[in-house]
Amino acid sequence: MKLYRFLSDDDTAAFCHKVTAALNKGWMLHGGPTYAHDAARGVMRCGQAVVKDVPGDYSPEVSLSDA
Repeated sequence: MKLYRFLSDDDTAAFCHKVTAALNKGWMLHGGPTYAHDAARGVMRCGQAVVKDVPGDYSPEVSLSDA
């Protein structure tokens, strides 16, 4: 099955570490990053989709963060 996650965080090194950790767990980038301004907090937010092929069948109980 193919798993999908959308990672997001403030535009800081923490976001880059989050994506790097996912890549090192076998996730692959899916498309380019996205940026948006959070006007309420006055910060830029980043997002990146990642995908991963794993054995098994999908169900809503699959823990994407543990895959």
